Amino acid sequence: MEHGSITESHASTFSLADEDHTLANSVRFSLNQDPRVSFCGYSIPHPSDAKVNIRVQTTGDPANEVFKDALQDLMVMCQHVRSTFEKAVVDHKTTSESFEKMNIDS
Repeated sequence: MEHGSITESHASTFSLADEDHTLANSVRFSLNQDPRVSFCGYSIPHPSDAKVNIRVQTTGDPANEVFKDALQDLMVMCQHVRSTFEKAVVDHKTTSESFEKMNIDS
């Protein structure tokens, strides 16, 4: 849910339900990498609430577009990490199997 002003599209607060510091800090990091962002921060209203508020202020671009772009960038980063991890697992299994086949006696 977006909380913003119709007259000021460069600043908005986005509320994400059922989320915590894990996603909020990642989104904040992604937003801060964007040169269009002049301010970004997040808060959790109460520890027992599974809700995060992310505040975005831009240098002029609509905050909701910048927020969407940051989420897309975060998805690309996560896909890269996952594919790199899966490749490393396959490489490790291949390497481990070749060592086992060598049957080296101590």
